[in-house]
Amino acid sequence: MRHLSQEDKNSFFCSLFCSVDGLEKTCENESMKKTKLHNIQEQLLELLIKNSDALLTIREMQISLGISSTSVVAHHLAQLEKRGHLKRNPHNPRDYQVLHQGPEKEIAWLNLYGLAQCGQNGTFLDNHPIDRIPIATRLLSFSSHEAFLVKARGDSMAPRINEGDFVIGRRVISIESPVMAICINNGEALIKKIQRDGNSIILISLNPVHAPFLASNDFRIVGEVRGVISREC
Repeated sequence: MRHLSQEDKNSFFCSLFCSVDGLEKTCENESMKKTKLHNIQEQLLELLIKNSDALLTIREMQISLGISSTSVVAHHLAQLEKRGHLKRNPHNPRDYQVLHQGPEKEIAWLNLYGLAQCGQNGTFLDNHPIDRIPIATRLLSFSSHEAFLVKARGDSMAPRINEGDFVIGRRVISIESPVMAICINNGEALIKKIQRDGNSIILISLNPVHAPFLASNDFRIVGEVRGVISREC
């Protein structure tokens, strides 16, 4: 297995500490995680698990459980997240995931892959990772078991993603368009914005120098882009 150079790793941790305020707060009080959940938190977990196929708004949670206000719901959701029972996307209140196996470890080692050529029916995730990178699970709004990293190459997704950036992906096989995805097209691993036009799928670069193009017959989605760790501070 080829490992990252010390320069790469220094750049990774530099960007990680620059982009996350208060990373030192990653370590939660273990005694807090072991204490019994509040009755409302237990009810919320049961409700969220029951409705895992139809994610609820905070207002819908309040009405379903007869809670006095949405602020009370928000408070207990925050407590569930702190205790490691829930992952939430801070930018989308309906994007959350219940961690059925309980709290995750505070640090997860994610496989790092390069964007390499792939076989006819395989993906680069079938290959050996080029390295494993530690990342605080609190930075992920989904289970770390579904997460992986890819090292970007080229400038087609600049300025959002640049050469050498680490892209956080979530393993999925289908997504709604338009969204940025890690995919296979003509046997090549790519990061593109996916847009559907009738029965056609268009692959779009963020850099206007690169023109959009139609997906090939072997097109398939490997993961959804959920974050970018820049190598530049």
